[in-house]
Amino acid sequence: MAENTERTPRKSAGRGGYAVGDARRQKILDTAVDHFGQWGFNASSLARIARDCGITQGGLLHHFRSKEDLLLSVLAQSEQHDVERLFSVEPESYAVYLETLVALIEENTRRPGIVRMFNVLVGESGNADHPAHQYFKERYARVLRNTVELLEQAVRSGELRPDTDCLGVAQEHLAVMDGLQIQWALDPSSMDMPARVGAYLRRQYTEIAAPKE
Repeated sequence: MAENTERTPRKSAGRGGYAVGDARRQKILDTAVDHFGQWGFNASSLARIARDCGITQGGLLHHFRSKEDLLLSVLAQSEQHDVERLFSVEPESYAVYLETLVALIEENTRRPGIVRMFNVLVGESGNADHPAHQYFKERYARVLRNTVELLEQAVRSGELRPDTDCLGVAQEHLAVMDGLQIQWALDPSSMDMPARVGAYLRRQYTEIAAPKE
């Protein structure tokens, strides 16, 4: 009995240790979002990020091998959130997908640090030697491909006009959303971003929707 009594606290301590480690890792990620959004990747430092987390740089490197590893982990976490919101369930139609997209934009207005970080890093990553260059290149290609596939499916189902330029619509769709996001990030009081994006997407949808019989 004495041996069993001793083992229980050790297991609990182990679980508690994992929880503390997970919480610390998440704090590092959240702090990195703020730093990358404020100073970009190149001007941010692991030392400042660690200091703002209340740990040493060595402690930070226990969780992330390098600043590049931290950057890519931040981006992966953000994208996973968006994928789960947008693609966890197959949309019933392209119109329903657009509604989900506007809901995600509404949610992003409550995560301004993520929006600022995204805008800053996209601009920086235009340089081929930036550590996020390949990530953003592949991300835009993937988002564009997924949007085109949804549009083509909507054409096949009869929801959209058969002459819809799916690639052109998808490219305009991304360009307008990113442009409005940049304006909002510079001055959130300048617009209701979800409403503005939603109004544009509804106009675009009206133009390509198949006529009702």
